[in-house]
Parts: sequence; structure tokens; C-alpha cells
Amino acid sequence: MTMDEMDLKSLERRVDELIRSVHSLREENHSLRQSQTSLMAERAKLIQKTELARTRVEAMIARLRSMEQE
Repeated sequence: MTMDEMDLKSLERRVDELIRSVHSLREENHSLRQSQTSLMAERAKLIQKTELARTRVEAMIARLRSMEQE
């Protein structure tokens, strides 16, 4: 095998490695984006529940205050 052939084989192996890396990174990126979407939806639900709880607690406090004044 000549030096040029060895260099070409080495380059071919490196290109194959890079292609595998790109595929792996694309899959990981896709997975991370799905996780992010899921977590954002969960966060929105939790914010909504927190707001509902806050509203209820404020209403209870207002009722207790009005009972104290009677």
C-alpha cells in the first residue's frame, strides 16, 4: 500500500467517524428538544396549579378576615 492509499484510508475512516458523530448528535438533539417541550408543558401546568392554589388561599384569607371583623 502506498502512502497516498494509506492517507486516503485514514481520511475515509475519519469521515466515517464524523458521519457517525453527526448522526449521534442529531439523535441526541432531537431527544433533548422533545424533553424540553415536555418539561415546558409540565412547567405551564404547574404554574397554572400554583396560580389556582394562590387564588384559593387568598379567598380563604379574605373570608377569615371578614369572619374576624364580625
